[in-house]
Amino acid sequence: MRGVRVVLIGGTSNVGKSTVARAVADRLGFECLSTDKLARHPGRPWRTPEWEVPPHVAEHYGTLTVDELIRSVLDHYERLWPRIEELITARAAEGGTGTGLVLEGSALLPVPVAELEVRRTAAVWLTADDAVVRARVRTAGRYETATAAEQHLMDQFLARTGRYQELMLDAVDRLGLDRVDTGAGRSVAESADSVLAAVDAQVAVGRSPAGG
Repeated sequence: MRGVRVVLIGGTSNVGKSTVARAVADRLGFECLSTDKLARHPGRPWRTPEWEVPPHVAEHYGTLTVDELIRSVLDHYERLWPRIEELITARAAEGGTGTGLVLEGSALLPVPVAELEVRRTAAVWLTADDAVVRARVRTAGRYETATAAEQHLMDQFLARTGRYQELMLDAVDRLGLDRVDTGAGRSVAESADSVLAAVDAQVAVGRSPAGG
């Protein structure tokens, strides 16, 4: 897509969106932002040496069912969409006069993105096998040494993450949108190459002639 000024990178949690988005932004000389910065939904429910899980996050994952968790996050993304669309439209309208933007986040739902009628905008969704996502989350959360309660929160997060990816993939494939697999030992550079190749081939937001 010639003259692209906005690149959207969607996907479920822990598929490498932030890392790949930064690599793509560096290649293009664009700014890199996350939709998480626009409005935060309860994030990761595992502690790290620098971060403790807030009580409201533990309660969110500890008390809601998986169906309730996915509905909660989808409702959040739907409420956030007008702000995302406004940002995309404004940055794309700058043409070549401002810095381009790579925007990443799970809030980039396939259907509203595919309905965008904004020039100079491309979109790609990242995917990874459930086993890859599970391994990343469990490593980050030190699952093997976590308490049973902490493991339960991670399990709930993973169940919601997997459900989100199922819904996302169904929409992406049904709409013929481009997606890139970041698993199977692919490096960040290889994933970024695939994203940029899809962006370059797109004839409409999220769609190249080959599709997916």
